[in-house]
Amino acid sequence: MRANLNHRKRQVIGMLLLGAAALALTGCSFTNPFWSSYPDAPKDSDYAKDWVYRVGPGDSLNIFVWRNPELSQTVIVRPDGRFSTPLVKEYLATGKTPPELAVELEKELGEYVRDPLVTVTVGGFVGEYYDQVRIVGEATRPTAMPYRRNMTVLDLMIQTGGLTDFAAGNRAVLVRYAGGKEEEFNIRLDDLIRDGDISANVAMQPGDIIIIPEAWF
Repeated sequence: MRANLNHRKRQVIGMLLLGAAALALTGCSFTNPFWSSYPDAPKDSDYAKDWVYRVGPGDSLNIFVWRNPELSQTVIVRPDGRFSTPLVKEYLATGKTPPELAVELEKELGEYVRDPLVTVTVGGFVGEYYDQVRIVGEATRPTAMPYRRNMTVLDLMIQTGGLTDFAAGNRAVLVRYAGGKEEEFNIRLDDLIRDGDISANVAMQPGDIIIIPEAWF
């Protein structure tokens, strides 16, 4: 009997491994497997696909100047969007990508250092307000966070801890500003979070706001 039991265990484990492999192969065959297919769901956009990270207030910038360790340091971008270094007293960083900022700093430092080579990397990400996504209302932890490429509603809900007990998740609204106008989409968070309906997942875009109302009792 023990031999039969062990044989059955091996069969179950084998079936689980085959299932996991099939899911992995299925996932690899799609670029964005979780984008929602229901008609009124917001879709991914060219803006989100081409999106690049731009420095915002509160970001931590690691500035490395090759062969000049005394000029290499970590700075925090102030609320006014500027920072200071030993040879650059005031410099506007917000709205620029790290490579753009590095090129501009090379020009600034070129007045004092021969052929400076600068690299800028971002340590703590905050980003510009228009690049953030926000969730308010009956989320466990309403918050704002930097947008990440290919971010979905599910990613945002995981970061915020899901829905409260009083949330009307299927009446949630996604507010999006595109082309100078405001658009609103209904999103089915109850179906996504509580029922595990992955078809209710939708693509996020920089600047999106999710509003979760309270349920009517």
